[in-house]
Amino acid sequence: MNFNSALPLTSPGIVPILDTSFRPAVLTNRAFRHQAEECKNYVPVTIAVQRSKTSVSHYRCNVFSEEHERSNGNFVYAERILKFLLWSRGGCKIWIHGPVGLVRQLQEHYLSSETGKFDARIMGEKIYEHPFTVKVCEHLEQLPVECESAAPLGRHLDGCRIGFDLGASDRKAAAIIDGKVVFSEEIPWYPQIESDPDWHFNEIMDSLKRASKHLPRVDAIGGSSAGVYVNNNVQVASLFRGIPDDQFDNQVKPIFSRLKKAWNNIPFDVVNDGEVTALAGSMTLTDNAVLGIAMGSSEAAGYVNDQGNITAWLNELAFAPVDYNPYAPRDEWSGDYGCGVQYFSQQGVARLIAPAGIEIDSNMSLPEQLVHVQTLMGKGDDRAAKIYQTIGVYLGYTIPHYSDFYDIKNLLILGRVTSGDGGQIIIDQAKEVLEKEFQEFFNKISFHIPGESKKRHGQAIAAASLPVIS
Repeated sequence: MNFNSALPLTSPGIVPILDTSFRPAVLTNRAFRHQAEECKNYVPVTIAVQRSKTSVSHYRCNVFSEEHERSNGNFVYAERILKFLLWSRGGCKIWIHGPVGLVRQLQEHYLSSETGKFDARIMGEKIYEHPFTVKVCEHLEQLPVECESAAPLGRHLDGCRIGFDLGASDRKAAAIIDGKVVFSEEIPWYPQIESDPDWHFNEIMDSLKRASKHLPRVDAIGGSSAGVYVNNNVQVASLFRGIPDDQFDNQVKPIFSRLKKAWNNIPFDVVNDGEVTALAGSMTLTDNAVLGIAMGSSEAAGYVNDQGNITAWLNELAFAPVDYNPYAPRDEWSGDYGCGVQYFSQQGVARLIAPAGIEIDSNMSLPEQLVHVQTLMGKGDDRAAKIYQTIGVYLGYTIPHYSDFYDIKNLLILGRVTSGDGGQIIIDQAKEVLEKEFQEFFNKISFHIPGESKKRHGQAIAAASLPVIS
């Protein structure tokens, strides 16, 4: 069944048991490109996504010529690709060499549609602090030159350090001496509902002080947190969603600079939690080309390239589309459909509870719903197993989609959703999809699920290793 006549959608060979309407992005993308190239008068498109003068990504694809009867699918295809590029690569200036009519449609999308305006505002106003633009280039030479910047991240283990991680339902902190964890703890908190910036400051400070009591001194502090961070400044973060806009720039944006000052300006670095996840995986595996995916309150992702460095990309895959069914569940923040957060997080588990036939108290929070499913899974409940099988199929079709944008050798899977027996079901089901549908990735990509101790300590050590001690 095609849900969108403009862009015919491809059904998966292995159907998620609790979601027969799932239409994997990778299958539709491949079918569209193949059909466009078969018509022999296809049009090559190059998209340049610019973050700065020295950081530009190019993406090349093919679409139908504007005279072709199938050209009405060009916009949906190109918009979904560009959506993925924006949230994986990041950028506020878009340059496109391709059909002028297609570019005009994309320009109108970011000016007029609610989901387009959301992406344009976040990328332009919030993250890169420049106007968001989409420009047509008649000639390839007009595109900004492709240049990808990458730099080493962390791996500094000398001295007495504190590592912390701020999640949506808990905050973690650890004390580390020369790479050895001497103390760690996890404290529940729910920052999204708090509107007082000082509350956030004091809660983070409390965790740092508790860890510092187990060190003879504090030489450096490194942390990870959900959101987008530039030079320790908070650009966008759902953790601070409750803060009024008029207080965000003055109180929240510099919150980690304020914390650094309170700690006598010792080395203090904070980055996205996905980046630290990937760094922890690379450090533990002693290997590179690592994509880390943390399935927790949201979907966090990070990437370490084949040289062991991080790029200037955003890797905010919670907002990147993985399901092209236009009736797919919508992200509560952006309002867009088929985004990763609804498939690889507590939200993904929660929306599968009813289809699985599990009855729950309507007042249960998302973390409580996940615990309930995990408890049932621990008792061998087949209904709970179907939830994890469904997520595994999602993952199996999403890995090849991610591989169109990332060079992946190692896939690190972690987060609360993967805890317990359900995590292994997710991995096994994903591997089955790869083996039957994408043999090239089944042979190339290694899966890794760290044990609870390595997961907890590895993340803390990686975060603590961020700053350089002079």
